[in-house]
Amino acid sequence: MGQAVKSIKGVHDILPDNIHNWHFLEQNVRDVMSGYGYREMRTPILEKSELFHRSIGEVTDIVEKEMYSFEDLNGDHLSLRPENTASCVRAAIQHGLLANNQTSRIWYLGPMFRRENPQAGRYRQFWQVGAEVYGVPGPYVEAELILLSARLWERLGLNDQVELQINSLGTSEDRDNYRSELVSYLNDHISELDDDSKRRLTTNPLRVLDTKNPAMSNVVAGAPNMLDHLCDESREHFESLQSALQQCGIAYQINTRLVRGLDYYSHTVFEWVTNKLGSQGTVCAGGRYDGLTEQLGAKPTPGVGWALGMERIIELVAQQQGEQNPPEPEIFMVLANEQAIVSGLALAEQIRTAEPGWSVTCNCTVSGMKSQFKKADKSRAHVALIIAEDEVTNGTVGIKSLRRQADQQTVAREKVLEVLRSEFLNPQ
Repeated sequence: MGQAVKSIKGVHDILPDNIHNWHFLEQNVRDVMSGYGYREMRTPILEKSELFHRSIGEVTDIVEKEMYSFEDLNGDHLSLRPENTASCVRAAIQHGLLANNQTSRIWYLGPMFRRENPQAGRYRQFWQVGAEVYGVPGPYVEAELILLSARLWERLGLNDQVELQINSLGTSEDRDNYRSELVSYLNDHISELDDDSKRRLTTNPLRVLDTKNPAMSNVVAGAPNMLDHLCDESREHFESLQSALQQCGIAYQINTRLVRGLDYYSHTVFEWVTNKLGSQGTVCAGGRYDGLTEQLGAKPTPGVGWALGMERIIELVAQQQGEQNPPEPEIFMVLANEQAIVSGLALAEQIRTAEPGWSVTCNCTVSGMKSQFKKADKSRAHVALIIAEDEVTNGTVGIKSLRRQADQQTVAREKVLEVLRSEFLNPQ
């Protein structure tokens, strides 16, 4: 026998004992998105590499180092998606969601892939939820997206565990002016820059402000302030966003070092951060990307959105509230022999038909009654239905509560549903 095959480093299984934590998040996401009129969209995991080269850029860490890319047998260059905004915009263009200046509010959920060094909260396959809006300019849809995310934190019990940080990147002209002054400042401090920042200085200088290297904190603190370079229009946009957030009761901090390195971003950028997850403090990041549709071959269309890391949110919920309780089956069928198993399977189908919301677990192999009751207790079922030789012969079923002290009842098979409803699972 050969050595067992294991999963890839940084790619994790989600086991049945943990999946209910994911379901808890997913259900709250679906409820909140529906409440704001956002509709789900699902895009392929596999895309043409060109999509990410054009959207993310050739000289970014993601494209240069982290994408899982390959050439297939037809010579097509393909990549596993490292993020989903580009895929959503590609789909919106391809399927006419941007036609006639219509507004589209969409959301997505799924796995992304980046080949980076795995660590807590940062994996090679990681799951994201995102929300995107196309066709709506101005600050108020940005406020709506922030309000949507804030409502999700409320539903998850995380209100006091996350902080909203906002900044403005202004227009492309604002950024060009700021970039020139920033590059001049950084060149004056070139000896203090680490190798990564020196590389970014010539390719993506705004990203220097986003460094996580504590040795560069003084350099970053002394850098020019982006907000000082906003034109009147950009300043009014940012002030209107703040006013909307204040009137809606959303607390925030202005973080002038919060940037995006890609040219298609403009005006508002924001992040929800926490100090509960170590170095992986950002749990949700978003911003306006009005230039992306044109970069992907369509007419300029306003776009704004955010994405959150599901693993980080699930960990944060578990820290604050403990593990979510797994769903509990209503019924566990204790079946003594092969005849009882067949009889039990038929009865279970009748119960599921009559009560679709009930969960019925059947023991489908012959085993001792004692061991089956142990399984029933472990399953956390409410009721055991017992069929042994006598019950098969007499057309009866034993009913035993697994949650309270009570004598076992034996009832006619045709009365089982009535008794379950009245005395065990739907007591008045």
